[in-house]
Amino acid sequence: MHLTVMSILVFRLTGEASKVGFAIAFQFAPMLFLGAYAGAMADRLNKRKMAIITQSAMASQALLLGVLDLTGVINLPLVYAMSLFLGIANAFDNPARRSLVTELVEPAEIPNATSLNTAVMTSSRIVGPAVGAVLVGVVGTGWCFILNGVTFSAIIFSLTSLRRDEMFMSAPRPKGGQPVREALRFISGRRDLLVLFVVLLIVSTFSFNQQVVFPKLAQQRWGGDQAFGYVLGVMSVGSLTGALFTARQHRVSMRWYFGNIVVLAVAGFGIAWSPNIWVAFLWAVPLGAGSSGFITAANAIMQQESPNDMRGRLMALQAVAFLGSTPIGGPITGVIADQISVEWSLGYGSVISLLAVAGAGAAWLVTGRSFAPKASGTT
Repeated sequence: MHLTVMSILVFRLTGEASKVGFAIAFQFAPMLFLGAYAGAMADRLNKRKMAIITQSAMASQALLLGVLDLTGVINLPLVYAMSLFLGIANAFDNPARRSLVTELVEPAEIPNATSLNTAVMTSSRIVGPAVGAVLVGVVGTGWCFILNGVTFSAIIFSLTSLRRDEMFMSAPRPKGGQPVREALRFISGRRDLLVLFVVLLIVSTFSFNQQVVFPKLAQQRWGGDQAFGYVLGVMSVGSLTGALFTARQHRVSMRWYFGNIVVLAVAGFGIAWSPNIWVAFLWAVPLGAGSSGFITAANAIMQQESPNDMRGRLMALQAVAFLGSTPIGGPITGVIADQISVEWSLGYGSVISLLAVAGAGAAWLVTGRSFAPKASGTT
């Protein structure tokens, strides 16, 4: 709901998709610069305590943004500043929270647990965007931010209530060394993980910028900015489906990973050229399924191949590739929407994603070897 309402707020303030892209870029830029080091901290510190601190910081950001909006002093520079603050908190929260999930289950259940965790987060997007779009028209953007800030209390309460004696705690990483370089060397030494990261970076940069484009498509073709939230809600039905199908698999393969990218790219073309909201609804389901299946598969493969003492760092590097690329792709997509074509601001990402899959497939044929991950033997 927060991201939907923030995008609506920025578009109302400026009327430009590029400004929405820059606001999102400020939110995710800290992940690009801090994410890897935050992952090293998550491997060394108590993940639960770290998540409590970061969740509290994000709650404060939402409440302050709501107050600024309700008092009428909100402007674009303030939105940028608040987005940057949220991004810094999220850069440290992401590796701590995601790797904490692996301490709640036995090692053999980690792939299923991480996929189900993604499914839970995805399912929240079924209601959030639609509720946000409706509430904007009823109570305004400010009260939506306040509501978001209040709901963090449920997350913080859950974190403080965990029974630590029943958790599968990971041994903390010793101080010193070269934690980030060690993680990079681990990835570069595994051909399947290297391919996963390269493709993840390309697709995330150019094909995951719907939040930048949808407000403008909603205004031009879908009947107003509230339609933005409705399309995201329908898209999230597909997202839940994609996440659950991935969660059903005991071991996620690279074939499944690439297949979901193809679905994402084709659906991106369809929704970009949808003449009305009803056709957009039809394309939103496979777009959500491909998007969620793609990122859930990347998450599951990385988790199942990660040594315990490196999981936080690898999760952080994955987040850098997935979220840290947004400051690059978001503004590019916004400029294309404003200066060239709102359709091609989505279509160009689909073309690049298909080329990335084709390149990975060509490398597969040249080497004559499968990209399916092998069991690492780690627990």
